[in-house]
Formats: sequence, C-alpha cells, structure tokens
Amino acid sequence: MTNSLSSVIKPRALRQGATLAILSPASTPKADLVHRGVAHLHSLGYNTVLGAHTLDSGPLYYAGAIEDRLDDLHAAFADPTIDGILCARGGWGSAELLPHLDAALIRSNPKVFIGYSDHTSLHCWLHNEANLVTFYGPMAAADFSRDDGVDLASWRHSLEGDSSWSLGAEDGLRVLRAGRAEGELNGGCISIFAEALGTPYAPHIDSAGILFLEDIGTKPYQWDRMLLHLRYAGLLEKVTGIVFGDMRQCIPADEMEYLDRAILHALRDFDGPIAIGLRSGHVCDSNVTLPLGIPALLDLSDAGNPRMHLLEAAVTV
Repeated sequence: MTNSLSSVIKPRALRQGATLAILSPASTPKADLVHRGVAHLHSLGYNTVLGAHTLDSGPLYYAGAIEDRLDDLHAAFADPTIDGILCARGGWGSAELLPHLDAALIRSNPKVFIGYSDHTSLHCWLHNEANLVTFYGPMAAADFSRDDGVDLASWRHSLEGDSSWSLGAEDGLRVLRAGRAEGELNGGCISIFAEALGTPYAPHIDSAGILFLEDIGTKPYQWDRMLLHLRYAGLLEKVTGIVFGDMRQCIPADEMEYLDRAILHALRDFDGPIAIGLRSGHVCDSNVTLPLGIPALLDLSDAGNPRMHLLEAAVTV
C-alpha cells in the first residue's frame, strides 16, 4: 500500500488518566521490570492493563505462541477502553505476526502504538497498511523500569498534541554532514529494516523523507554493510536527510570517530545532511520518543546548534 502525508491517520492524544495496554508482541519480559515500569506509568497519571499473554514465557524466547501474541494485539486495538498500546520489551518475534494482522480492524480503531527495536517491523506494517502515525519510544520493562529511562519532554510533546517542537544537541544530536532537509520522519532499527527488504513487509519511503536509523551491538563494518544494502535496494532514493541514533550501545567511545568515517563512506553518494547521536531506541540514558509519519525539518546548517523540528502534531486532540 502506498501512503501519503495527506492521508495519514493520527491516533487520539494520550492524557493523564488514559489507559495503556502493556503487551509483549515479541520476547518475554522480566515480570519485575514490567511491574516497576507499570508503577512508573501510574505515577505519571496513566492507567494500565496487562495483556493476557504479556508475561508468558515460551515457546523458546517468545512471550507466547503467535496466536497468543496476535490475540493480545488485536484485543487491545479493538477494546474501546484502551487508549494506547505500549510494548513491554523488544527481543525477537514481532515479524511473525505480520501475515496475520487484521488490517481492517486496526484501520477502524487507530491508537497510539509505542515501542522500538524488534517492533520496527510493526511500525513498518502500521505505516504501510494503515498509514498510522506511530511512536518509536520507551517501553515498559526496558525503559520505564529505570529511574532515568524516559525522556518525558519528548514523550509529552509527541503524545499530547504539541504542534511544533524540536530536538537538538541536548538530545544527543551532532552533525556529520551539514545541510537542511525536510520530509516525513520514518525509521527504526536498521537491522530490522534491512532484513525486511525483499519481503512483502519491507519499509516504504514513497515521498521525501527524513530517515532515522539506530541499533545495538552493531560494529562499523556492519553499519557500512547494511547502509550499502539499503542503497542497493533503492530505499534511500527519496530520503532527503538521515539521523542516526545513540551509538554508545554499539561501540566503545574510542571507536566513535571510526564509526563516523564508516557511515560517511557508506553514504558518500548521498547528498543530504546527516546527523548522529539522537538518544532514541537503544540508549544509555533517557529514551527520546519519536513520532513516525509526520513532517520534520532537519536543520544541520549550524554545527553548534543542530536541530530536528517536528512540524505538526502527531496526534488528534
């Protein structure tokens, strides 16, 4: 399905008192971390409901069989008392659900969907099949369980309906290549992006776009290899600017300059501005929430003040 900014579907804003379904579409979370995350969410004024299979363990590393995880996701979208869906953790398994998702159900019940890492596959599907704005952001067990795990400013900007806000050096951004670019913000975990290419569930970038990419445990040559894969697959043809995530979960600090050079080598034929260091996804500190599917302006014209401006509200108020 081909999407356009004009037909994008925005979920309703989350306010204090909203009810979040905590789900595990992929791997089993640790119960104690889920409960700590739930307590944090309650302290922020949200109500929570655990999916029937959120804490299931098995088969293998999955939080239940495909049918169980699918039932939880469909039930959360269908339930009118649930305002948003927050993943407990990533791991592996979301891609197994894609052939079985009920597109009509989800299109008829658009809701806030929040997660990162393995859930990149669900973000891509929700973009491709429902044209739904989604949120690459902190998860219940992975981030809300930590005292400093969530960047509350970007969470609230993204989910409460702010129509114009920005991220900058204070959120980790630094310039690899100067310039300005505008387009629809999309992206996620690069390894999930790359593995989806050649399948019916591959990411689509059909109009001018700002691409956000991050990962964990990925070495410079692997970044080079996957970026080459994206280039050869044509995924960068309409990308106007690229933002990379917080690489401290990938390499030690003394290899950062080497990684910068590997990325610039891989993108030597890409003309747009490039930033790195945005603290979203796999991070060491507080996790920034990124709304995927809305227009953004990447302004890297001043190396001392890099900014990514989110140009409209990601939710309906």
